[in-house]
Amino acid sequence: MAYKNLRHFIEKLEQEGELQRISTYVDPKLEIAEITDRVSKMPGGGKALLFENTGYDFPVLINSMGSYKRMCMALGVQELDDVAREIEDLFKMLSKPKESILDKLAMLPKLGQFASWMPKVVGGKGACQEVVMANPDLGKLPVLTCWPKDGGPFITLPVIHTKDPVTGSRNVGMYRMQVFEKDMTGMHWHKHKVSAKHFMEYKKLNKRMPVAVVLGGDPVYTYSATAPLPENVDEYMLAGFLRKKKVELVKCITQPEIEVPADADFVIEGYVDPGEELIWEGPFGDHTGYYSLADWYPRFHVTAITHRKDAVYPSTIVGIPPQEDAWIGKATERIFLAPIKMTLVPEIINMEMPVEGVFHNLVISQIKKDYAGQAQKVMNAMWGAGQMMFNKILVVSDEGESITDYKKLAQYVFRNLNPATDIYLSQGPMDVLDHSCSKMGFGGKMCIDGTRKYEEETDNAYQQAPAPKTLDVALIMQQFPEIKGINSSLLAIDIPCILVSVQKNRPFHVRELNEQLYTLPALAGIKMVLYVEHTVDVTDLASALWRFCNNMDPKRDSFVIRQPAGNGRYIGAIGMDGTLKTRLLDNFERDWPNIIVADDDTIRKVDALWKDLQIGPFVASPSLKYKHQIYGEEAVVEQ
Repeated sequence: MAYKNLRHFIEKLEQEGELQRISTYVDPKLEIAEITDRVSKMPGGGKALLFENTGYDFPVLINSMGSYKRMCMALGVQELDDVAREIEDLFKMLSKPKESILDKLAMLPKLGQFASWMPKVVGGKGACQEVVMANPDLGKLPVLTCWPKDGGPFITLPVIHTKDPVTGSRNVGMYRMQVFEKDMTGMHWHKHKVSAKHFMEYKKLNKRMPVAVVLGGDPVYTYSATAPLPENVDEYMLAGFLRKKKVELVKCITQPEIEVPADADFVIEGYVDPGEELIWEGPFGDHTGYYSLADWYPRFHVTAITHRKDAVYPSTIVGIPPQEDAWIGKATERIFLAPIKMTLVPEIINMEMPVEGVFHNLVISQIKKDYAGQAQKVMNAMWGAGQMMFNKILVVSDEGESITDYKKLAQYVFRNLNPATDIYLSQGPMDVLDHSCSKMGFGGKMCIDGTRKYEEETDNAYQQAPAPKTLDVALIMQQFPEIKGINSSLLAIDIPCILVSVQKNRPFHVRELNEQLYTLPALAGIKMVLYVEHTVDVTDLASALWRFCNNMDPKRDSFVIRQPAGNGRYIGAIGMDGTLKTRLLDNFERDWPNIIVADDDTIRKVDALWKDLQIGPFVASPSLKYKHQIYGEEAVVEQ
């Protein structure tokens, strides 16, 4: 369905019992974020929150898409897979041979539907321009400061509009915006993004780049700005398809080259001057659960701010998962399964992005396997597909088990896995936010082939060995005092993998420790050892996996073991180093970011405020769980 505006969506959320209004005063500096962090980590994602008393003229809506149900409501569907099925049906219809005039005539209604989804520029002003700030001032908006070491307040749900100066094609993306002055922000677009390419074209032409930033309106605009679309596909065509109604656009007042949705809540108009000096932007508590560190980015100068009379300021926070962005990612996972299947990987059955992998770090794909090497074919196709190029760990399975039942999936994958021959390492472009890469934006990738193997894929130099059901953890820790914890619980459920927390004290310590551990007869048959640093609670499997996935570069930090099994044969195993990397111990030359936690003062303030919020029983700060894991107080870890 199409929402008339953001307040229309709020009304629907309230009707469904999915909205909590908060009338008590809450400060947008740190306090709103801390409350939201507690609510978003409730079972199912908690409720959407509308902060009505922020000290500003505008209420703040947050966590509005922070559950499966609310994500479906935002996109106007009952189930996210409904969208995938509709896209798949469209692909099939368009690719089906048209053998007769009747076949061609049958296409006409659907072509009419296509036309009804295309964005349309309308004359006059839109509701988004009901109020024009004579003197644009971002200080009049309740822009959130989310985390204590953030560089300042950040606009976190900006729908950013740019155009290619040569072709005129529009791009709509989402990049955080740090507010520096009343009329100037940073523009945090990474070099892989389309808006950054537009910026480079303006730089060649030595021309100012017009930009418009939209906040609010139909929530489908926000989602479409995050969608991994091909460069030549207009995000507002996707929005029209999802809402089953075309997006009506109006020209900006001071940047008329740019059109924006008429029903948006706010429009921030301005420009970026490619000839101007860059600005030191950040740090920012990011979706990885770590701070993304400061760097140089373009300046965005505000020339106008317009808004609806009844405007609501939409925002989000990102940090240690799960947060609202996990549900936005779930929508992308489901919606874009069909295009991947129809255009790139026809054998794919399902795809899953576990929340611990924070999108790119861990992706599981299930395929219909018909021949040897098919998992590697899928690996190459997926790593070459749009934003999947940033994927770090790809697990490929087949029809043997559902990939949504993680226990059964892990049992199946490990049964089929020889770590010495079925794990493939590569290098390529990585997310700029991946701090584990030795070089920014370039690092290692890993594919774990957990499919059943054909004869051609089997190396007879290796044999399987039964894994133990238990380990004498105390004995191992006594032999290796640098080990501070071992989680061997997976062995009892036929998953031959253990997690080890280690306090490193010498160069390349984990590689050496891995070799030493695998000389112990007790570890025979254990196929994988995952190492995390000593502060991590390895009994908390989800948190340990989140830390591990963030901190490992697969090519640099994987250590394959070939244990002699007699008769000239071997048992394959692998260790992977998911610890913090330093200059002294790992020859790691980049800065390492800290984990994101709330400061003690904000936690105390929200504790005292909780009863007045009237949002249910007291919930302790999620940050308390991670306080002992941070490395000092700053965003950058002292190396």
